[in-house]
Amino acid sequence: MINDPYKLLGVSTDTPFKEIKAAYRALAKKFHPDTGTGGDNKKILAINAAWETIRNNYNQVKNAPGPKRNREATVNYQTPVKKGSGKDEEISLWVKVVYIPIDRLMGEVINPFPRKLKELSADPYDDLLMAGFCEYIEKSKKKLTKAKDLYQSMATPLEAKHFSLSLYQCFSELQDGINELGRYTAGYVESYLHDGHEMLRKAKKKRLLLKKDKIRF
Repeated sequence: MINDPYKLLGVSTDTPFKEIKAAYRALAKKFHPDTGTGGDNKKILAINAAWETIRNNYNQVKNAPGPKRNREATVNYQTPVKKGSGKDEEISLWVKVVYIPIDRLMGEVINPFPRKLKELSADPYDDLLMAGFCEYIEKSKKKLTKAKDLYQSMATPLEAKHFSLSLYQCFSELQDGINELGRYTAGYVESYLHDGHEMLRKAKKKRLLLKKDKIRF
């Protein structure tokens, strides 16, 4: 959990919202892993979580019932707006910071697979087709490594432990499937291709179940 999101973004509770947003964007650009400047996965996760906390608080107060002028006058960052219990907020933050990014990464591995497999099946011994399939595998491995880092970046709320375990099993199965596909490319052993395909199929099914199960959060 973030104790002081304002301090993390380098602003104060009196800083205008536009300036807070600008500070967030500057930090996100500086520490994002894809900027090519080194990046910092843990830092960007903390920055994103801090921004979500401040932005949600601002929107909740701004959109509260009552005259517009009065609503804007009551936006006070020193008194966070509570939505449900602290446990609910903790779960909501974990879902945004951990589950949703991992789900997106899993989708980026699962969704292209049928097309990549179809392309390769035209001629598995074609160097260009195999190179394309190998590139997909390497990119998938990197995405799943990011998923693992995200999973380990934040403690799971007690109430989400079962869901978290299912999430871990899902991307672990996906990771095993990608590894099996990698073994296939090394020697054209059909059993590796079959096992990898089956593991990705199971991971896809588990991912869909997780999406349905997420509704209760």
